Amino acid sequence: MKSYWFDNQIGDQREDHDSARPVDSEYLSKLGILYHHCPSINSVNAIAVERSYKNRDEIVVSPQKMGAMYEEKVKMFFNEHLHEDEEIRYILDGEGFFDVRSVNDEWVRIRLTKGDLIILPAGMYHRFTTDTNNVQ
Repeated sequence: MKSYWFDNQIGDQREDHDSARPVDSEYLSKLGILYHHCPSINSVNAIAVERSYKNRDEIVVSPQKMGAMYEEKVKMFFNEHLHEDEEIRYILDGEGFFDVRSVNDEWVRIRLTKGDLIILPAGMYHRFTTDTNNVQ
């Protein structure tokens, strides 16, 4: 996991957009964001039990799995939105970015890779995109 202030430059959303201004894990914690590195699904299962999660789904965001609708879906995920419940995402493979709104209404970009698990609090504005590798 790597987090930093989004650079707000025009370009492909799947680029790094790294402003070279890091955001530390303490700041993410203040926003209510929880991060875990889970080398196995057993770690994810333990967190699910600890937090009393009852539902689970799995989605593969890749051109090979989604076909012609891939580009449309990636653009849809990048639309800013929020959820009434926590959002929990575990990266099984590949890499992607969660952008979250800071207290000053700026975007913080969080790069996640295989084995990373993130929990966003209910009511947090965010968006998601894959990286330029477009996981196979």
